[in-house]
Amino acid sequence: MDEKKEMTIEESFAALDDMVKKLESDKISLEESFRLYEEGMKLVKDVSGRIELVEKKMQIIAGNGETEDFE
Repeated sequence: MDEKKEMTIEESFAALDDMVKKLESDKISLEESFRLYEEGMKLVKDVSGRIELVEKKMQIIAGNGETEDFE
């Protein structure tokens, strides 16, 4: 059973930071650069969607029944 554990948002940002460091290295092949870029873009899309979901969940219902943004 090889299930991938979903990374937290913080873990995702750390992984993206690591990818950027590798991409900035002059010891990485072009093929590896493309692979890391593609993986990073997928991770950015996933994290962005999860952050939007958190923002939506942070809305509160006001006393009059209307929603207000949590600030």
